[in-house]
Amino acid sequence: MRSLLRARWASCALVLTICLPVAVADHKKSIADCASVDQQNKGEDTVAFTIANACTVPLDCKLEWQVVCAPYSKSRRAVHPGTHKVTLVAGASQSTEASAAICGDDAWSIDAVEWSCEPNKD
Repeated sequence: MRSLLRARWASCALVLTICLPVAVADHKKSIADCASVDQQNKGEDTVAFTIANACTVPLDCKLEWQVVCAPYSKSRRAVHPGTHKVTLVAGASQSTEASAAICGDDAWSIDAVEWSCEPNKD
């Protein structure tokens, strides 16, 4: 009788060990699974960024970049930071642009592009 009880306990423990982590893993999705940023060149000196929310909750997103004028020059190099903050409802997207027009005829680059999204707290 005791060995039968131990065998049942061992079977239950094995089932919980295998099934419970799978159920918990499926329950927790990351924001990175449903939020995205896409970029496309637009003209000669502009990059268009599109932030999309495919999550089921509203998101607060932030996109940051730097326009660097004369990136290889020691004396003319200038860095111009850019930021775009947006709240996106479920299924929405929004675009913004990073323009190097500020650099005039000088060489330029758009660097240090970073983005983050988190669930809206409202």
